Formats: sequence, structure tokens, C-alpha cells
Amino acid sequence: MLLVRQLFGASANSWVRALVIFVLAWVALVYVFVVKLTSTQSQQATGENEISARRITQALQLLEHTKQRNAELKQLIDELMSDQLDKQSALKLVQKLENDPLNPKQGLESLGAEPEGFFDSAPADLRGWNNGEGGNDPQADLLAGDDLVHGEPSLEYEFTRRRIQTNIGEIWNYFSSELAKISKVVASKGHKELEESISQVLVQGAEHKRSLLSDMEHMRRSDGYETWRHKEARDLSDLVQRRLNHLQNPSDCQNARKLVCKLNKGCGYGCQLHHVVYCFIVAYATERTMILKSRGWRYHKGGWEEVFQPISKGCHIAGTANAYNWPGKPNTQVLVLPIIDSLMPRPPYLPLAVPEDLAPRLKRLHGDPIVWWVGQFLKYLLRPQQPTREFLFAGMRNLGFERPIVGVHVRRTDKVGTEAACHSIGEYMTHVEDYYRTLEINGSSVVRRVFLASDDANVIEEAREKYPHYQIIGDPEVARMASVSTRYTDTALNGIILDIHLLSMSDHLVCTFSSQVCRTAYEIMQTMYPDASHRFKSLDDIYYYGGQNAHNRRVVIAHSPRTHEDLQLRVDDLVSVAGNHWDGNSKGKNTRTNQVGLFPSFKVEEKIDTAKLPLYPGI
Repeated sequence: MLLVRQLFGASANSWVRALVIFVLAWVALVYVFVVKLTSTQSQQATGENEISARRITQALQLLEHTKQRNAELKQLIDELMSDQLDKQSALKLVQKLENDPLNPKQGLESLGAEPEGFFDSAPADLRGWNNGEGGNDPQADLLAGDDLVHGEPSLEYEFTRRRIQTNIGEIWNYFSSELAKISKVVASKGHKELEESISQVLVQGAEHKRSLLSDMEHMRRSDGYETWRHKEARDLSDLVQRRLNHLQNPSDCQNARKLVCKLNKGCGYGCQLHHVVYCFIVAYATERTMILKSRGWRYHKGGWEEVFQPISKGCHIAGTANAYNWPGKPNTQVLVLPIIDSLMPRPPYLPLAVPEDLAPRLKRLHGDPIVWWVGQFLKYLLRPQQPTREFLFAGMRNLGFERPIVGVHVRRTDKVGTEAACHSIGEYMTHVEDYYRTLEINGSSVVRRVFLASDDANVIEEAREKYPHYQIIGDPEVARMASVSTRYTDTALNGIILDIHLLSMSDHLVCTFSSQVCRTAYEIMQTMYPDASHRFKSLDDIYYYGGQNAHNRRVVIAHSPRTHEDLQLRVDDLVSVAGNHWDGNSKGKNTRTNQVGLFPSFKVEEKIDTAKLPLYPGI
């Protein structure tokens, strides 16, 4: 670049400078193109046709990009030849040359490739409600250059990266909780100066935490593995969707083995969806076509198929064969399934287990494989009929749903006092504000938007009054229809479908995982990103699936009790987790000692349970 800068000295001839700049630019372009072609030919020689085609496409995209840059250079050269280029313009030219894409990755970044939004290849307004069909994502294709350099990440790298991100949150939970306790004691004794000092430490600590999380996000985006993550997520999802489609569309429906699932479980919409998913998992594990009985559905008397697409193209009835209750026998043609709480004996493939054949890939790709696995069944089930699709489009348009946006779900009415505690709107908004401050840690500015869903209409109005600097998007009428007295109507069904859809499309979720609505939205969210396991903040429970088998974590750091409430832990102990207190500690049971108590959350890691399930060969 020293040579380029010397060209702008007083003694340099303008047409010579222009010629040299033009030649340098074309040398760079030819170099990139030759590298791409050489790489492509090498891959073709090894038989990797798909990768070769992708790289050729990328090279052509880079070449197209260079045409635009060449036009800009030509304009500047014309100005040079006509002596119209001032010093400031000359410096801009130098900067353009310095930043010119001389390597594939840099060139792709200049084209605006953005890893987030990979699943935007589905209709932008209905991400998560598609059936997995459609073309390739152009943004993911533009990122193909990463694989030229880095290939695939190791399991150890991905696991460690996610563990660091999680533990940043855990260490902040611990110190902020402990300092808040100390601050209360100090305040009660009238030490104002010390109280203010602690408050400043908390403010600075929160900013430090946001900076670390921002750095972790930047590392993920720039580590060279994003293309692999997107492609692996798409390939895994396509595989599962093909298997489900095959299962639900047998060549001989009359003689196919079937599993009957009755939709009308006596609970709310989210609970009923999870009941159907549980049935579907059992059907997948036993290679039975699921027959969903939904006539007279309490939410819509016409049944499932009037709201969502049929789960089978032509196999809708159990037939004339005798139906037997679970567990039946291997040769039982029609099996009727009870609710998950009454299932005896309990098979090993119930949540939280994932298929053994997919587990190695899921462990590397995703921070919480069971949530991804459940999300795939919801992806297949929740394919909207055209009227439902049009309703969702209209709802989004009328509400003015735009991103970035945080989805907030506030569950009140029948949950509060029975299954969950009441949390003020301020508790939710504290975490919303923290999310936006993390986005803005490097000085950028974004519009603060919140999609607020609730079964209490007053919550939406309260949020708008207390947080006028936020765009609070929500429909009080939908909230009113979600109340207990009017919940089981067509209007209420449309409202809850829209709420869950928009919550799942949000960039981040703040909610209570005691609510099945929020857990459903979180599960659907996993179908829109390679890994959205970190895109939430729950004010109460950790993620769980109703009726699940034990949730175990493995101890990786030994722990000696600090108080009588703590567990004694050895490395490799299994702890059956009951919950996270969000103060740096979790509660659980040491399966070795049967002791119940607290332990530091960072001293354990997830134990991914697997089950040997059918491989569906040829699918």
C-alpha cells in the first residue's frame, strides 16, 4: 500500500496513477477468480460435486461483485484523467483498494452476507410454519467461502463455545444476586455511600457481562463455521421431515400399523400440542402411522384439518381392525395411546431422549438437542391451511411486526397461584432492556420493540404506559379472548396461534417456562436458526417437557458443601435437576447419594439421553 500512496505524491503523473490502480484492481480480480476455479477443479476430481457447484456459484458471485467495483474504479480513473480528483477523493480511493475483497471471506462480507435469518428462505412472514420445502437460502450460499478455509468445527469447540456463553450468564447471576443481598444489608444499616458503591459495581458488572456476550456472538459469526451450522441444520431438519412424511403416508394404509391419538386432552392449547407431539414421537419410535382424532375439538369443532394441513395425505382412519390400548403387542395393528402421565410401561424414547442415530450430529450443532427434536415435530404438524396462513399474514401486517423484536409472554389468570408465581411487567422488561443494551454495546442504536402476548389485557396497556420509549406491539382483544371464560372458541384459537407464531419469530424470548405457550414458542423458534437454545430468559423454570423422564446433568467440577443446603458432588456424579434459581445455583438430587440440595450451576453439564430408534433406511 506504500506504493499506492506514493502514486498520490506531488511528482506523480495522474494518468500513470490511474493506469497502475486499474492494473492492480484487475490483478486482484483475476487472482480471486483463478483461485476459485482451481479449487473447484480440485473438488471435482475428488467427486464432491455439490461442494464444487457451490464454490463455482460463489466465484461467479464474486466476479459479478467485481464488475460493480470496476465500474467505480473506472469512474474514479476518469476523474483522474480529467484532473477532477481532489485529495479527499484520492484517500477514499486508497481506502477502497485497501478494503477490496482479495480473499473469499472478505468479499462475501462486503456483499452483506448475514448468518442470522438463514430460515428466512421460508416466506418472511411465516418462518416456522413452512413444511421444509422451497429453494436454497441465498445468504447461506454466500457464506460458502467459510468452508474453504475452516471446514467443520469439532464437537469440543462447539461445546466449549456454548459452555462459555452459558457460564458468562451464570457468573453474572451469582455475583449480581450476592451483591444485591449485601446491598440490602448495607441499606438497612444506613451506609448510603457503600450502598451507592455496590450499585455502581452492579452497573459496571452488567456492562462487562454484555460486552462478553457480544464478543461471544461476534466470535460465532466470524469463526468460519457459520456455513456449516446453517447447512447441517437444514440437512438434519430435511432428514427428519422426510422420515415423518414417509411415516404418515404409507403405501398401503389399510394394512399399515397405526397409533391412535385423541386430541382432546383436558387442558389448554399448548398442553394439547405437546400431547400430540408425544403421540407423534411414540409413532415415530414404533413405526406406526399416527391417526389424529380431532372431531369435536374444544378449540374448533370441525377438527384439526380445518386449521392445519392434514398430518397424512390419505391415511386418516384407523380402519376396521381391533384397537388395543398401550402397550399392545408387536403385531397389534391399531394401538391407542393414553396421556403421557398414564403411560405404563414407560419407554426409554420419551423426552428428554433424542434418536441415537442423530445424537452425534445434534450434540455438535445444538445447545439443547431435545428442544430441537420437539421443534421438528411441531414443524411438521403446524403447517397452516390457507385461511390460517392468510390470517397470520394479516395479523402481522396489522400489528406492524418488525425486527429486531423481543417476544414477551406474561401468563396470568389460571396459572398464577396454582402452577406459577405472579411476576410484574417490570421483571420482564428488565431482561428486555438488558437484551437491547447488549445489542447496542458497541455504540449502535436500534428501535426497542416488544411483542407482548398475555391472557390479561391489562398487561398490554400497563406496559405501554410505563415504557413509552418502547414500541409495545400487542392486541388487547386477543388477550381478552385468552381469558378462561372465552378461551375455547374459534376466535381465541386464532389469537393463541398468532401469539405463539409471533413469539417464535421474535429475536429473543422473555417469559416463564412454567407456561406451555412459551415453551411451544421456544420449540418452534429452534426451526428458524441452527441453534436458538440461548435465545430466551425464563423468570421461573428451566425448559422441561410435561411427563418427561429424568433430567440428568453430569458433574464436571467437584463441589464441597458451603452450607447445610448444598450437595456433595464428585466428578461424574449424575444430578437429577429440579430447576435453576437464576442466582448461580441450581437444585437437584445426587443420584449417587440420594441427597437433595443446591449446587453451583456451572459445575455440571447436560447429559444427553439417547434411544435406539428406527433408522428409516432409504429416506
